[in-house]
Amino acid sequence: MNITCSRDDLSQGLQVVGRAVSSRASVQILAGILLRSAGERVELAATDMEMSLRASVPARCSGEGTVVVPGRLLLDIVRLLPPGTITLEHAETDGIVRLAAGSSEYTLHTYSAGDFPRLPEVDRDAVRGVEREAFLETIAKVGRAASRDESRPVLTGILVQIEGSTLVMAATDSYRLSVKETALASDVGSALEAIVPSRALAEVARIAQAGTSEEIEVGVQENQIVFVVDGVIATARRIDGQFPNYKQLRPDAFEAELKLPREEVLDAVRRVSVMAQRNSPLRLRFADGELTLRAQTQDIGEARESLPAAYAGEPLEIGFNPDFLREGLESVADAEVRLRLISPLRPGLISGAGEDFWYLIMPIRLAG
Repeated sequence: MNITCSRDDLSQGLQVVGRAVSSRASVQILAGILLRSAGERVELAATDMEMSLRASVPARCSGEGTVVVPGRLLLDIVRLLPPGTITLEHAETDGIVRLAAGSSEYTLHTYSAGDFPRLPEVDRDAVRGVEREAFLETIAKVGRAASRDESRPVLTGILVQIEGSTLVMAATDSYRLSVKETALASDVGSALEAIVPSRALAEVARIAQAGTSEEIEVGVQENQIVFVVDGVIATARRIDGQFPNYKQLRPDAFEAELKLPREEVLDAVRRVSVMAQRNSPLRLRFADGELTLRAQTQDIGEARESLPAAYAGEPLEIGFNPDFLREGLESVADAEVRLRLISPLRPGLISGAGEDFWYLIMPIRLAG
C-alpha cells in the first residue's frame, strides 16, 4: 500500500478523527487510527468504543490495504511537518509504516488491523437532514447542563427528539434542567428519539461549525446514533435508560415574575461571583423595586451590588450556584431575561421572551 497526499489535507483529517482516539492505555488498538487506501482517497477512522469518527481525504493510492497507526504520534508528526506532499508506505508482511515528507523520514510500528473494532454500518437511507444552524443553536443552549457524573449515565446524555418540523433537546445534571425547542423549516419525516452522549454532540457541533454543509444528517440504527456532516461520519452508542420527564419537572405556577435587562444582570452576576468561592452561593434578594446580589466567602471577603428591579411584595432572598446561574443567563438570546420564582426553597425558571427555551435551576439553602 502506497499513499501520497497533501500534508494539510492529512493533518485536517487526522485532527477530526483523532478526537475519538482512546486514552485508555489498557486497550492498545483503540489508541490507533485506521488508514485504508480507497482509490483516490484515504479513509481514516478512530474509536474509543463509545464514539467513532470517520473521514477521508484526497490521495493517490496504489495497492489496497489497511493499517492501524498510533494515533497521537501520527497526528503530532504530520502536524509538525512543513507544507507539502506526504508519502505513506506499508506492506502487509511488515509491522511498520514508512512516512516520508521532503527530507524527513519516519518509521512507525503498527497495530494489527484485524484487531481494530468493526465500526457500525451506516444506512444512508435511514438518516434525515436537519438544518445545521438549528441543530448547532439547540446544542449550544442545552449542552452545558448535562451531567459529568458517570455514576448516573443517563444524565451524562442529552435527550434528542425530532418529530415533524420540531427539534427538541433537553439536558440535566439534577441541579439544573435546560430545554430548547427549535422550529425547523421543513418536516424531517419519521420521528426520532435518543439519549445521546453529550461528548458526541459536542464533537458533531465542533465539526459542523468548521464546515460548510447546510444540513446535518441524523439517524438511529439499533443501539447507535449516526451523524453525517461534511463527509465526516460520527457514531455514538445510545445511552440506555429513562430520561427524566422534563415537562413534569417544570412548575405550573410561580409567585413572582421579573423582567430584567440580561446584559446588566449577567455582568453583575459575573462580578459578584468572583467572591463566591469554596462552593459559596450567590445570594439574590428582591425587595422594594431592587435586586441585590451578594456573595461572601469566609476569610476571603464579600461583594454586593444592587440593580433596579420591578419587584413588589414581601422581600425574597434565594441562593444559586453562581456558575449555574451565569450559564443560564448566558443561554438567553434576548435583551430581556425573565426570572420566575416560587420561594427560597423551590426552583427558579430562566427564559427569554418566548417559551422555546427555558432553564430550571435548583436553589441552595441559605444559612441564617
